[in-house]
Amino acid sequence: MRKILVLIMFFTAFFAVAVPSNIKPGQYYSLQTELNQFGSYEELRNFINTSRQVSPYYYESRNWGAWGTLTPSIASSGVDDGFSALWSATSPDFSTTNVQVQGVDEADIVKNDGEFIYLLSGSSIVILKAYPAEEAEILSYVDVGGFAQGLFVNGDRLVVIGDSGSRTDIRVYDVSDRSHPESWMNVSLDGSYLNSRMIGQYVYAIISNPACLDGEGEVDLPTIRKADEVHEIPASEIYYSDAPDYSYAFTTFVALNILSDEEPVQKTLLVGATREMCMSLNNAYIAIREFERTVVYRVRIREGEITCAATGEVPGYLLNQFSMDEHEGHFRIATTTGNLWGGDSRNNVYVLDMDLSIVGKLEELAPGERIYSARFIDDRCYLVTFKKVDPFFVVDLTEPSSPRVLGELKITGYSDYLHPYDENHMIGIGKETVAAEEGDFAWYQGVKMSLFDVSEVGNPREIAKYEVGDRGTDSPVLNDHKALLFAKSKNLLVIPILLAEIDEAQYPDGVPPYAYGEYVWQGAYVLQVTPRDGIVLEGRITHLDNGFSFENNSNYSYHIKRSLYIDSILYTISDKMIKMNDLDNLDEIGSLSLPEAP
Repeated sequence: MRKILVLIMFFTAFFAVAVPSNIKPGQYYSLQTELNQFGSYEELRNFINTSRQVSPYYYESRNWGAWGTLTPSIASSGVDDGFSALWSATSPDFSTTNVQVQGVDEADIVKNDGEFIYLLSGSSIVILKAYPAEEAEILSYVDVGGFAQGLFVNGDRLVVIGDSGSRTDIRVYDVSDRSHPESWMNVSLDGSYLNSRMIGQYVYAIISNPACLDGEGEVDLPTIRKADEVHEIPASEIYYSDAPDYSYAFTTFVALNILSDEEPVQKTLLVGATREMCMSLNNAYIAIREFERTVVYRVRIREGEITCAATGEVPGYLLNQFSMDEHEGHFRIATTTGNLWGGDSRNNVYVLDMDLSIVGKLEELAPGERIYSARFIDDRCYLVTFKKVDPFFVVDLTEPSSPRVLGELKITGYSDYLHPYDENHMIGIGKETVAAEEGDFAWYQGVKMSLFDVSEVGNPREIAKYEVGDRGTDSPVLNDHKALLFAKSKNLLVIPILLAEIDEAQYPDGVPPYAYGEYVWQGAYVLQVTPRDGIVLEGRITHLDNGFSFENNSNYSYHIKRSLYIDSILYTISDKMIKMNDLDNLDEIGSLSLPEAP
């Protein structure tokens, strides 16, 4: 099974960086910085048909566009511990979703407002009274049909975003009575849910719907529904650029005021298949990979208003949403160019103005490697590249026209995710590695957490590290930052871990670096992180009190996915249970089972 997975990962990565033979390095289309609108349906239909034929990226098989990303998919304009603790005269301190931009919330499977917890469980949303912990109880279930992707909570409004594949539903509930939620608004759009954010009382969602010519050469235009009203988005309201593509899609931005009954606002772009998005307080960016380049669109947002603003391009492809960032009137982006498996890959940082024209660039970093993680913080960019050892780069962006490397650190292992601790320290979470004796690669080992000191920018240092398990150990944080709980005010880091350990007795001549451990445990590691004491394990919490069994599928329902805190209580959450522990000593206070909704 593991060999099959390795082969799948290999071929996925290979196709993700392969380019057609007729495309030469450095050959890119020059895009206009303004977006046009179609004058008629006929103009839109002809554009799709003509542009597909002239595009050097077009292939007859529409499914070819499915190859195109190394990892699943904003960036911080300031140091943020990821959890904005909200205070009032009566509310305790509590954690919120780990996001990248303060004030820009991200949908997640769990939300918390300091008294109640809202979570996706099976085909339902469960609302619980969580605080005080001694009074914890399930208050209600909301049936959402099994297609829910994420939640937002804002006061007495609960937003549930669901995706059935061909349609995306945004449902808003009035939860002023948490025991009896009431449907308040339902907006439905053609297409698949890509991503969303919430700023103030507005939820912004992005929906993608393929723009395909049918057998008669016609195009189905996207629709938006609210209550019983259906509105087809006319071609004259759809924006486009002059970029030819092999796989067009209608990408629709919709803004919903969840505290008012005003009509939703939408803007639709005809673009290539969208891969990643990021959002600042004023702009949303979508990134579309087209082999050797990434095309970026900027959409201005402000209190529910949506304006298509600019488009541009950079060489290379993105890793994920953390590869993008907006700061003080500039858009920054980190990419990898070339073929990793051919050994000619390069890594780059580009700075663009608000017209999305390149004004500064730093290219040719870490030849032969690719970016494993990126994080933009104020006037710096932190990059981790990897192939056999881990260069941790500190890049200066103080002068947008002249990005430059300030410092570089080479250590074993790599970080899949970078998180700011404070202005002088960064946390890295990834895997430890052992360099192969033969070949230009390394064998990954267990999960590794590092604390980097960047106070001397020319000399970044790894001042602490903590390793968990042997080869095969994993954590959802490596692919999903929202699975991490970090609070600098408490020096607290909580991470879900699937633990694999090697029985050294099976290897009398020594454990080879390629040997996998057997899965023995799943749960949450609770750690204290400080520059003085490093990374220290405080304890572990599991929901599998009857022991771990990899063969028993029911075990997955008790795998911890998220954690949060309210006051001094740590809550760990799986599909079947919420457990409450005292943060001071991790003593168990109680637990709640999460049965299927009645």
